[in-house]
Amino acid sequence: MVEPRLVELLQELVEIESPTYAPGARAVAARLGEELERLGGDVSILDGGHLFASHPGRGPALLVSGHTDTVWPVGTLETMPFALDGDRAAGPGVYDMKACLVLMVDAIRRAGAERRELRVFLTADEEMGSPTGRTPLEAAADGVAAAFVVEPPGASGNLKTSRKGLGRFTLTIRGRPAHAGTHRDEGVSAIEELAHQILALHALHDEERGTSINVGVVSGGTSENVVAAEAQARVDVRVVRTDDVERIEQALARLEPVDPRVTLEWGGGWTRPPLERSDGAATLVARARSYGRELGLELAEESSGGGSDGNLIGAVGVPVLDGLGARGGGAHAPDEHVDLSSLPVRAELLARLLRDPGL
Repeated sequence: MVEPRLVELLQELVEIESPTYAPGARAVAARLGEELERLGGDVSILDGGHLFASHPGRGPALLVSGHTDTVWPVGTLETMPFALDGDRAAGPGVYDMKACLVLMVDAIRRAGAERRELRVFLTADEEMGSPTGRTPLEAAADGVAAAFVVEPPGASGNLKTSRKGLGRFTLTIRGRPAHAGTHRDEGVSAIEELAHQILALHALHDEERGTSINVGVVSGGTSENVVAAEAQARVDVRVVRTDDVERIEQALARLEPVDPRVTLEWGGGWTRPPLERSDGAATLVARARSYGRELGLELAEESSGGGSDGNLIGAVGVPVLDGLGARGGGAHAPDEHVDLSSLPVRAELLARLLRDPGL
C-alpha cells in the first residue's frame, strides 16, 4: 500500500500546474529539490528551471532522469481536478509524470546508504523536445555507468530499452498567385503541388523498417478565388535506427517539384536521436527482470514509438533503461490516471537497481 505522505506529495505536485515554459515547472523542481535535499542531495535549479542533484555513494555514478513539465495548460485543474478513487489517482500530469517523480524520490530513500553515487536530472521542457535541457542533461550524463529514466512504463508495466528517433520538419511550397476565374492558367498553385508532395512523403512510410512519416498539419492560400501562392506542411518523422536519420534526410532532399515553376523549401530537423538497444541496456534489463521476479513482477521489455530524454542520454553512449515509472494510463488525455498500488513495488525495483545495476 502506498504511504499517505507520498499521495500527499503527489497531490501537491499535480496541483502545481506546470506546462512547459510556465513558472510551475520551476516550482515543481523546487519542491522536489526539497525532498532530494532531505535525502542528502546537493540540489541546484539551473537556468531554464532544470533540476540537477548529486548524491554521494559508492562506485561508478548512475543517472536518474525525468521531467517536471506537462502538456496541460494552466487552468486545466478547474475542469480536471486531482481526484482519488481507491488506488486510482487522476489529474493533469499525474501519470506523465508526477507520480513517476514521487516514485523516484521514494526509490532514492529506499536505496539508502548502499546506493551508488547518484545524479538526478529533471528537465523542464521535455514535452517540447528538451531544447534548453539537452546540453545540461548531456553534461549530467557524462561519465555515468548507466541511466534510469522514470517515464511511465508500457501498458503491461514493461520496461523500455529502445525508442524511435523523432524529427519535425516543415515543407514550404511557393508558387505564383493569380485570379482563379479570369487568369487561372497564369497562376502556379502551391496547394496543388502540396497535394503531390504529401503523397510522395507518405510513400516514404515503411512499417517493416520502423519508419513512420505523417503529414499532420497543412495550410495554404488566402482565398477561394486566388490561386495559392504558398502552402505549408508540417511533418512528423520517426525512425528506429541511427542510420535511418541520414537515409530520410537524403530522401527529403531528393524530392523534386512536380511543377517545375514552384520551389520547395525545408525547415526543422531532428529533435531526438533514436535510442537503440545496447549491450549495456541488455544487462540492465536482465538485472531488472531478476529483481522483478523477486518482487513478484514479470517484466518484459519493449520498444516505444515515442521519444524521451532517454534518447538524448543514449546518444552520448550511456546504457539506458527507460519506463521505470508508475503504471497508469491516459497520458496527454482527459482520462489521465495512475495506479497508486504500483508505486511501492516499482520504487523498490528502482531502489535495487540504484544499489546494484549489474554494471
